[in-house]
Amino acid sequence: MTQARLLVLAAVGAASLYVLGAAALGTPPSATDSPDRVLAWFREHHDAARIYAWTGALGTLTFATMAGIVRNTLPPVARDVFLLGAAAFIVETAIQAWCWGALALHTGSLQPADARLLLDVASFWGPILTGATTTMIAAVTALGLRARPLIPRWLTALGALAFVEQAVETITVFGTHGFAAPGGDMNVILGAALTAVWLIGLVIWSFGRLAHAAEAPGAHAVG
Repeated sequence: MTQARLLVLAAVGAASLYVLGAAALGTPPSATDSPDRVLAWFREHHDAARIYAWTGALGTLTFATMAGIVRNTLPPVARDVFLLGAAAFIVETAIQAWCWGALALHTGSLQPADARLLLDVASFWGPILTGATTTMIAAVTALGLRARPLIPRWLTALGALAFVEQAVETITVFGTHGFAAPGGDMNVILGAALTAVWLIGLVIWSFGRLAHAAEAPGAHAVG
């Protein structure tokens, strides 16, 4: 299997697992829900929380594979900054997922205040993850700002839009309720959607570079 095909397979796998995990959770508790309501949700949806943790575990392999292949299509410095951002993304997502799994393990003896606290820890995944995403996005988007751009204008524009949104989204660290709350719609809907679109664009561009390099006579790894 070529790197280009493996890249697409890994990207589809990562996206599918993310959608499956999100669908399993449905509508989880919000930042303003009472401790009793949070505990009641986990008692009713403990299996869903475990499915989410399971998809997060499998997603480590698919996302890491995708990121590793994309790295090979980037030039020095940019490739390392991108990979560090991707690694932070994986680690932070894993921590968030195991918090959800832990909350679902002993719901019978779990206290409401403890459930609320641990969910708050998991919810801050959204605000803090913006550090990882802005790192990845900046590393790639900067390549389009050179005198001789390495990436196409459409990917530069998409990266600039996603970067600005993610940078603004850091304010959710200070949010307490509604759209800008930690784990609220700004994190899990707007920010997630824009970042996903950017990642799709990045995969498309990387696939093109890999495919072109594979067709060139005597071609070696790109980057």
